[in-house]
Amino acid sequence: MYLHIGEDTVINTKNIIGIFDMDTSTVNKATRDYLSKAEKDKKVIYVNYDLPKSFIVTENNIYVSPLNTNTLLKRTRQEFTL
Repeated sequence: MYLHIGEDTVINTKNIIGIFDMDTSTVNKATRDYLSKAEKDKKVIYVNYDLPKSFIVTENNIYVSPLNTNTLLKRTRQEFTL
């Protein structure tokens, strides 16, 4: 199944490792360092350049999304109940 994470970006749910809230997760220095390193390695993909509310870690990339984590979780639950 696929998850729409904003704009024209859709990712395969099989590849998702985690969905994280940008505000609460980036308080931790380790998370900020992780995202900084991923950006230097060109593994961060911005869905758009609006205010980021979440980031989705997949096997290969990190997607920064303007959608709230609750919205993304609801979409994954709807997907699995179909």
